Amino acid sequence: MKEHHNFIQLLLNDPNVQWEPSLTVRRNEHLTVPGQISNQLYWIESGALRAYFLSENQEQTLRLGYPQSMIADLPSLLSGKPSEVHIQALKKTTVKPLSKSALEKIIYSGEHHMRLYISMMEEFMVQQVDRELDILTTSPLERYQRCLNRSPQLFQHIPARHIAAYLNMSEETLSRLKKNTPKQNS
Repeated sequence: MKEHHNFIQLLLNDPNVQWEPSLTVRRNEHLTVPGQISNQLYWIESGALRAYFLSENQEQTLRLGYPQSMIADLPSLLSGKPSEVHIQALKKTTVKPLSKSALEKIIYSGEHHMRLYISMMEEFMVQQVDRELDILTTSPLERYQRCLNRSPQLFQHIPARHIAAYLNMSEETLSRLKKNTPKQNS
């Protein structure tokens, strides 16, 4: 996880990174919608976002974003193909966009930057597989506990119904688990 944070810190602190001006979106407003090519990643300064897609007219939550984290439609960003994902503000949210071209300029500016980027992408892939395994093989209690351990800040910024959708459980199940599970010391 160290390399992930190193690359993000590089992006945030390197004066050569050409961030676009911060953008504020209203609650329920979308940063990306299916059919468009997503060519930006977003650093969340305040608020909360969710990435989701529709499957048989049901929303499937892929990722949740909160302050001091990044979110993007990586398949569209990396492939240049039209998005299948919505990225929506769950409340008034301010993001700092970074274009694909600005990101690539930093990645390709030196071997050290490339190594940090590759390490970050490897970590994202491992996280995604871990999440898929959680959804497919663990109980709701295990999913809740693992999520709480990985991202306790999620529960401070994201409405329960979206956390429940992300964890592939009903809002009632999540509420029961939160009520019956001892609090973690942070």
